[in-house]
Amino acid sequence: MALDFSQPFTERTPRVVQAAKLLRARGRKKANRFLVEGVNSVEAAVATGAATDVFVTEQAAETFSEVITTAEYMDVYVHAITDIAAKHLSDTVTTTGIFAVCKPVLWSVGSALRGKPSFVVVGVDTNDPGNAGTMIRIADVCGADAVIFTGDCVDPESGKAVRASAGSLFHLPVAREHNIQDVLGQLKAAGLQTVATTIDGEVSLENASEMLSAPTAWLFGNEAHGLPAEISEGADARVSIPIQGSAESLNLATASAMCLWESAKARMSRREH
Repeated sequence: MALDFSQPFTERTPRVVQAAKLLRARGRKKANRFLVEGVNSVEAAVATGAATDVFVTEQAAETFSEVITTAEYMDVYVHAITDIAAKHLSDTVTTTGIFAVCKPVLWSVGSALRGKPSFVVVGVDTNDPGNAGTMIRIADVCGADAVIFTGDCVDPESGKAVRASAGSLFHLPVAREHNIQDVLGQLKAAGLQTVATTIDGEVSLENASEMLSAPTAWLFGNEAHGLPAEISEGADARVSIPIQGSAESLNLATASAMCLWESAKARMSRREH
């Protein structure tokens, strides 16, 4: 069914006004919904049944026609909007013109760890939404079973975090729990060894393959301060990334990519043998 753009929703249309409120944490909490932007996120939200409404400009409807067709097939409400309305729904400089309102997709830690997971990613005090989303995407690429954010962390359902995940937020269990000790206890109960990333770790990442073949939960610290001392010292192992040049350190997204890929390699090697 072709969308009718003769009378598109404007920035003053109540549905658009309510959707725009989801750009803020308070609005997401009150409505129990969140807003995603971009074709990857909208496509994943529609395909997994998380999307309730899709908003799309005329140009975006032409560009992303397959996503719109799928949304209509899935009985998702699809609304035509003006370009100005799209700017009100976007928190980017240049909008893609396609958005979805979604039901919450975050899991509880207990649910995320159900079923004997062997590869879990834990962000401790992650405060940059771009890094949070990128970690989810990397975890998805590397075949992780779940991602958990704990401590004073960002909202994985915020716009920037969802965009950075490129749809991966909808592909694997992602949990958010403030209590770090509770998370660590549940990781232990699930039979996972905890591996902390630290500058002075006693195990070099290049020599960690055998260790990483066991069920593992990686602990990644805050972008600026790393892991709290009591967390890294209490981990089952501490791993450092060898730096060959003059750089002092790596950013969180890059460090997590290197560590998680090593875990993925170790898991593949174990399966082959």
